[in-house]
Amino acid sequence: MKVIETVLPGVLIIEPKVFGDHRGFFVETFQCERYREVGISQPFVQDNHSRSQRGVLRGLHFQRTRPQGKLVRVSRGAVYDVAVDIDPASPTCGQYVGVELNEENQRQLWVPPGYAHGFCVLSDIADFQYKCTDYYFPDDEGGLLWNDPTVAIDWPIAQPLLSAKDQQNPTLTQLLDEA
Repeated sequence: MKVIETVLPGVLIIEPKVFGDHRGFFVETFQCERYREVGISQPFVQDNHSRSQRGVLRGLHFQRTRPQGKLVRVSRGAVYDVAVDIDPASPTCGQYVGVELNEENQRQLWVPPGYAHGFCVLSDIADFQYKCTDYYFPDDEGGLLWNDPTVAIDWPIAQPLLSAKDQQNPTLTQLLDEA
């Protein structure tokens, strides 16, 4: 597999080898030793699968005291996936990495614990799968406003479909003031 480092510490784009022929393809989406060699050594305790329609934007989410690392990929369709550094002690706080994940490129994004994460759907339907390093705790969930002008994410959609909760997330400034 090919591993691409990003401007955010620990955030990696992973391009697994895809073996294809006239019958279809085969791709290894996770192998413990191989991923450990590139720095992804936390145990995964939960796998999630979501399906969303074109224009849906989910995020930007994180857990406050029990942060989750996430290894994310798309098995059907296409998304624009984003990780944001929200650590006030980090020199890259407020910066983000965005990458298209789709069923053709088979890319994965490793989002270490402590980052805010979200994605928007670019295809008619997208199946989004992710492995998590900690369990989901609803009472621990935090969010960052998807269109915070300080972070200035260049989302490829202008009018996303958002949950009521995601419309109310705080800005980075408000989030850091709470800390």
